[in-house]
Amino acid sequence: MTATDLLVRRLRGTVLPAVATPMDARGVVDLAALRGYAGRIAAQPVGGVAVWAHTGRGLYLSEEDRRRVLGVWRSAVEGPVVAGVGVPRSVRAERPRDAVAATVAMAVQAAEGGADAVMVYPSALLAGDEDAAVALHEEAAAASGLPVLGFFLHGEAGGYPYPPRLVGRLLGLPAVAGLKLATLDRAMACQDAIRAARPTGKLVITGEDRMFGPSLMWGADSALVGIAAARVPLTTAVLDAWRAGDHAAFVRASARLDAFAEATFLDPIEGYVQRMLWAAVWEGAVPEEAAHDPYGPDLPDAERRAVVDCLERLAKEPDEAR
Repeated sequence: MTATDLLVRRLRGTVLPAVATPMDARGVVDLAALRGYAGRIAAQPVGGVAVWAHTGRGLYLSEEDRRRVLGVWRSAVEGPVVAGVGVPRSVRAERPRDAVAATVAMAVQAAEGGADAVMVYPSALLAGDEDAAVALHEEAAAASGLPVLGFFLHGEAGGYPYPPRLVGRLLGLPAVAGLKLATLDRAMACQDAIRAARPTGKLVITGEDRMFGPSLMWGADSALVGIAAARVPLTTAVLDAWRAGDHAAFVRASARLDAFAEATFLDPIEGYVQRMLWAAVWEGAVPEEAAHDPYGPDLPDAERRAVVDCLERLAKEPDEAR
């Protein structure tokens, strides 16, 4: 069995939180807080974790901080650690070749740090060039020696749409284990990508925080989501109920997760990282002083109150997993 086949087997039917990175207001990573948070997440019913993803501000971190963050998670988590790889904000990429080189370098760093797979951020410099996008994934896999996940990321987060033909081509590559879908609110694009992916037998991974339940009904079989950066059981309950065929439990769990998503994933959408950090503070997973997202928008106090009010309502309901 190849490493790609093994990864598919290990991740199918599981939730991987796209974990946050505890920082102070200046953007300094709080390693002590990170260790505590990692231990908390690792004790939850997760299939692994995704580091350096959008939720964890991986492209904003320095190379040394990325190394430290990966090291903490590698030590804490038994399951697969998937590292997001792309063009760091510190790198000036003006040509497609620059984007490929930066992404491949980050993939190599992930392999050196003990990651089990890499998730390749899309580069807007490659938009419209399917051959270049395919080559990017091939080069990342070859240089790192790791299985690869594709990443259909919505434009508000710096991505671009992957047409169904490209989805099929990417998942036809031997080193590609699956595709994460994060279309934000584009139901048709999500459905079309799932239809293109399912015949390949590779992982169809939902990253649809605001369409989580529907994306499972459309055919997603795993999850890698920022909404699981806090209150993990809210997410795992939905996937578990769907896979068990318990439709009544699925409807209840989906309603609870949707309520949380409505309080955390809303305009401005980049504010979701801070909102998830507030949720992590509420549940005791991250200390207040380490719950800052210096790369997102400033949010009013009313938004924090809305997140906390939602969590307190959910905590009073009998279905809350503890």
